[in-house]
Amino acid sequence: MIKLPDIQQKFTDIKQQVEQRVNHPYLLKYIKVPVIDKDKLLVLLSIMERLELSYNELKNYAMTTMLVQIALDTHEHISNAAVDEKNRQLTVLAGDYYSGLYYKLLAETEDNLMIKELSKGIKEVNEHKISVYRKESREIEELMTSIKRIESSLITRFSKYFKVDLWNEIIANLFFMKRLLREESQFINTGSSPLFERMKEMIFPRNKHNLNEISSEEKRELLFICGQYLDNSKQTILRGMNQLPFLNDMLEDRITSIVDEHMPIAKTLVEEG
Repeated sequence: MIKLPDIQQKFTDIKQQVEQRVNHPYLLKYIKVPVIDKDKLLVLLSIMERLELSYNELKNYAMTTMLVQIALDTHEHISNAAVDEKNRQLTVLAGDYYSGLYYKLLAETEDNLMIKELSKGIKEVNEHKISVYRKESREIEELMTSIKRIESSLITRFSKYFKVDLWNEIIANLFFMKRLLREESQFINTGSSPLFERMKEMIFPRNKHNLNEISSEEKRELLFICGQYLDNSKQTILRGMNQLPFLNDMLEDRITSIVDEHMPIAKTLVEEG
């Protein structure tokens, strides 16, 4: 494993610059502070760390990709949030504003190939969001594939551009696992979760009760299915980490922290036993 002592400083500096770009004073009066997925930023920097890029190039690529990720995430908040019309319009405006910052930065680089690749990623994310929200999936596997694409397509397109596709399996499963862990925690703690709601509709189509009103047995069934996908992703990530020719300490520690959040199904069942 190769140590990269300066990646922490690069991560901190670029994260601060992204925050400065997105924290528009007027918008923040009405909408939540945009969430910056620090793990995605760390992955982007780790992908580029071994490439022959100047700091300015690395910073620009990372910032443009993070800005469009924030724009996608901001637009997604509209679909589930019960907000008034003004806040809804401002949230749309905020997403468009972040997209505009992204296009401005990319235009300055004049990197048409990167623009093309990230545009493909945006298209993939939006197509799979539509599939999920319109409930087009008929099988759990289709639903989970869409969730995985939503969470990772932008970053996997980024790695494809730099011809380091060996990262893609880890990337896809890492961010898929993060999403499942978040949905699982929300379901366990509050009885609600957009993903678990859709799973319930698919697995128990005749059950018209709200998600928090289903039986304990049905809840266990949903958790078991989610756990299977978590198990599979965890194993894929652990295998992939051993196959990467380089992996910096900061990212390795973060990946380990994420996969350790999941308790294997067998152990969970024994403890509930």
